[in-house]
Amino acid sequence: MPKLFHLRCSPRPASESSAGADIFVTRFQQVRPDWDIDVMDIWRETLPEFEGDTLDAKYARLSGREFSGAERDAFAVLERMAMRFALADRVLISTPMWNFAIPYKLKQWFDLIVQPGLTFRFDPAQGYLPLLKNRPTVVILASGSDFVTGMNRGRIDMASPYLREALRFIGVSDVRFALIGPTAGPAGPARLARDAAHRHLVELASSF
Repeated sequence: MPKLFHLRCSPRPASESSAGADIFVTRFQQVRPDWDIDVMDIWRETLPEFEGDTLDAKYARLSGREFSGAERDAFAVLERMAMRFALADRVLISTPMWNFAIPYKLKQWFDLIVQPGLTFRFDPAQGYLPLLKNRPTVVILASGSDFVTGMNRGRIDMASPYLREALRFIGVSDVRFALIGPTAGPAGPARLARDAAHRHLVELASSF
């Protein structure tokens, strides 16, 4: 059964990014009722701290050293996390923008799965090479400011370029962004932005 992997990154169930994701997934299921939806809510699932045996396992990989038993167990947790992503035929990431970038839990998720020999490798002649297959990916990014038309009153969107580059590094370059904003400020512009974003998400999901 084909699978859509949805990485849900807002701690608020009623957030703008979550609402946008619900719109997208509802339409996606109407078009592709035979697909499995694997939802990973990074605020509800336990992400290991990147320390101790987990960190030592990374450096064991980098140095070519054999894992200890504890390092092997720690790395197996990262492997299972990466496999949920790697086995998906389509990917949806829904996230708010925090302080112009991504929530720390989403950064932690990337820090855990971007591992040598797991999602990338290094070749002395070619440099860093991705290990995952490319697959269509949609990123829903909600922000208090309006970044749809670019920089907003001196505020810079650092979330989009980070996500694009982090995904490209492990092999995913077919990435489309659906921005929702402004979500703060006067109710009128926020409502118009939300409505426009939701229409766009329905269109994206129909052909995704």
